[in-house]
Amino acid sequence: MSFHSITIASPIGNLKLSADQNQLLSVQFVEEEVSKEADHHILLKAKEQLHEFFNGERRVFDLPLKIEGTDFQLEVWNALQDIPYGETCSYQDLAETVRRPKAVRAVGQANKANRFPIIIPCHRVIGKNKKLTGYAGTQIDKKEILLSLES
Repeated sequence: MSFHSITIASPIGNLKLSADQNQLLSVQFVEEEVSKEADHHILLKAKEQLHEFFNGERRVFDLPLKIEGTDFQLEVWNALQDIPYGETCSYQDLAETVRRPKAVRAVGQANKANRFPIIIPCHRVIGKNKKLTGYAGTQIDKKEILLSLES
Protein backbone atom coordinates (compact mmCIF):
# COMPACT_ATOMS: atom_id res chain seq x y z
CA MET A 1 0.00 0.00 0.00
CA SER A 2 1.42 3.34 -0.96
CA PHE A 3 1.12 6.50 1.11
CA HIS A 4 1.09 10.08 -0.08
CA SER A 5 1.52 13.32 1.83
CA ILE A 6 1.57 17.05 1.36
CA THR A 7 2.31 19.89 3.77
CA ILE A 8 0.15 23.00 3.49
CA ALA A 9 0.24 26.41 5.16
CA SER A 10 -2.69 27.42 7.37
CA PRO A 11 -3.54 30.19 9.85
CA ILE A 12 -2.64 27.78 12.68
CA GLY A 13 0.68 26.61 11.22
CA ASN A 14 1.72 24.04 8.68
CA LEU A 15 -0.43 20.94 8.33
CA LYS A 16 0.78 17.62 6.94
CA LEU A 17 -1.97 15.69 5.19
CA SER A 18 -1.42 11.97 4.59
CA ALA A 19 -3.52 9.60 2.50
CA ASP A 20 -3.51 6.14 1.00
CA GLN A 21 -5.18 5.39 -2.34
CA ASN A 22 -8.71 5.72 -0.97
CA GLN A 23 -8.76 7.68 2.30
CA LEU A 24 -7.24 10.54 4.23
CA LEU A 25 -5.10 9.00 7.01
CA SER A 26 -4.24 12.03 9.14
CA VAL A 27 -3.83 15.78 9.55
CA GLN A 28 -0.81 16.72 11.67
CA PHE A 29 0.65 19.96 12.97
CA VAL A 30 4.24 20.06 11.67
CA GLU A 31 7.23 22.35 11.39
CA GLU A 32 8.03 21.00 7.92
CA GLU A 33 8.30 23.19 4.83
CA VAL A 34 5.21 23.60 2.68
CA SER A 35 5.15 21.08 -0.20
CA LYS A 36 5.35 22.21 -3.79
CA GLU A 37 2.20 20.46 -5.04
CA ALA A 38 0.42 17.17 -4.76
CA ASP A 39 -1.21 15.26 -7.57
CA HIS A 40 -3.11 12.84 -5.33
CA HIS A 41 -6.90 13.30 -5.60
CA ILE A 42 -7.66 12.88 -1.88
CA LEU A 43 -4.87 15.23 -0.80
CA LEU A 44 -6.00 17.83 -3.34
CA LYS A 45 -9.60 17.57 -2.11
CA ALA A 46 -8.48 17.82 1.56
CA LYS A 47 -6.26 20.82 0.79
CA GLU A 48 -9.11 22.55 -1.05
CA GLN A 49 -11.63 21.89 1.74
CA LEU A 50 -9.23 23.07 4.46
CA HIS A 51 -8.56 26.29 2.54
CA GLU A 52 -12.32 26.80 2.15
CA PHE A 53 -12.74 26.26 5.89
CA PHE A 54 -10.02 28.77 6.76
CA ASN A 55 -11.58 31.27 4.32
CA GLY A 56 -14.98 30.92 6.01
CA GLU A 57 -16.50 29.22 2.95
CA ARG A 58 -16.90 25.71 4.42
CA ARG A 59 -18.51 24.54 7.66
CA VAL A 60 -18.62 20.76 7.09
CA PHE A 61 -15.99 18.52 5.53
CA ASP A 62 -16.75 15.85 2.96
CA LEU A 63 -13.66 13.66 2.89
CA PRO A 64 -13.10 9.90 3.06
CA LEU A 65 -11.41 9.45 6.45
CA LYS A 66 -9.67 6.29 7.65
CA ILE A 67 -10.92 6.47 11.23
CA GLU A 68 -9.45 3.82 13.52
CA GLY A 69 -9.69 3.69 17.29
CA THR A 70 -11.31 2.00 20.25
CA ASP A 71 -15.11 1.82 20.46
CA PHE A 72 -15.00 4.63 23.04
CA GLN A 73 -12.80 6.85 20.83
CA LEU A 74 -15.09 6.26 17.86
CA GLU A 75 -18.11 7.30 19.97
CA VAL A 76 -16.34 10.47 21.09
CA TRP A 77 -15.21 11.34 17.56
CA ASN A 78 -18.75 10.80 16.23
CA ALA A 79 -20.10 13.07 18.97
CA LEU A 80 -17.49 15.73 18.07
CA GLN A 81 -18.86 15.82 14.54
CA ASP A 82 -22.30 16.70 15.93
CA ILE A 83 -21.07 19.91 17.60
CA PRO A 84 -22.37 22.67 15.30
CA TYR A 85 -19.97 25.03 13.54
CA GLY A 86 -19.31 28.07 15.70
CA GLU A 87 -20.50 26.40 18.91
CA THR A 88 -18.63 24.81 21.79
CA CYS A 89 -19.33 22.26 24.48
CA SER A 90 -17.42 21.18 27.57
CA TYR A 91 -15.55 17.93 28.08
CA GLN A 92 -18.24 17.18 30.69
CA ASP A 93 -21.01 17.76 28.12
CA LEU A 94 -19.24 15.44 25.69
CA ALA A 95 -18.84 12.74 28.37
CA GLU A 96 -22.57 12.97 29.05
CA THR A 97 -23.34 12.83 25.32
CA VAL A 98 -21.51 9.48 25.05
CA ARG A 99 -23.39 8.32 28.18
CA ARG A 100 -20.28 8.16 30.36
CA PRO A 101 -20.60 11.23 32.63
CA LYS A 102 -17.60 10.25 34.78
CA ALA A 103 -15.28 9.75 31.77
CA VAL A 104 -14.29 13.41 31.36
CA ARG A 105 -10.55 12.64 31.33
CA ALA A 106 -11.04 9.75 28.90
CA VAL A 107 -12.95 12.12 26.60
CA GLY A 108 -9.95 14.46 26.75
CA GLN A 109 -7.64 11.59 25.84
CA ALA A 110 -9.88 10.59 22.93
CA ASN A 111 -9.77 14.20 21.71
CA LYS A 112 -5.99 14.13 21.96
CA ALA A 113 -5.90 10.90 19.87
CA ASN A 114 -8.01 12.46 17.08
CA ARG A 115 -5.94 12.09 13.89
CA PHE A 116 -8.13 14.60 12.03
CA PRO A 117 -8.01 17.91 13.93
CA ILE A 118 -10.14 20.62 12.32
CA ILE A 119 -12.00 18.03 10.20
CA ILE A 120 -13.24 16.20 13.31
CA PRO A 121 -13.64 19.40 15.35
CA CYS A 122 -12.05 18.67 18.72
CA HIS A 123 -11.25 22.40 18.93
CA ARG A 124 -14.93 22.97 19.80
CA VAL A 125 -14.51 21.29 23.19
CA ILE A 126 -13.61 23.63 26.05
CA GLY A 127 -13.38 23.48 29.83
CA LYS A 128 -16.52 23.48 31.97
CA ASN A 129 -15.56 26.98 33.17
CA LYS A 130 -15.54 28.14 29.48
CA LYS A 131 -11.72 28.27 29.50
CA LEU A 132 -9.77 26.98 26.53
CA THR A 133 -7.90 23.87 27.55
CA GLY A 134 -5.94 21.06 25.96
CA TYR A 135 -5.52 21.37 22.23
CA ALA A 136 -2.78 19.52 20.38
CA GLY A 137 -0.93 19.23 23.68
CA THR A 138 -0.20 22.78 24.79
CA GLN A 139 -1.20 24.65 21.64
CA ILE A 140 -4.22 26.51 23.00
CA ASP A 141 -3.50 29.38 20.60
CA LYS A 142 -4.53 27.11 17.70
CA LYS A 143 -7.86 26.37 19.39
CA GLU A 144 -8.39 30.08 19.98
CA ILE A 145 -7.74 30.90 16.30
CA LEU A 146 -10.06 28.11 15.10
CA LEU A 147 -12.88 29.19 17.40
CA SER A 148 -12.49 32.84 16.39
CA LEU A 149 -12.59 31.82 12.69
CA GLU A 150 -15.93 30.11 13.37
CA SER A 151 -17.48 32.93 15.38
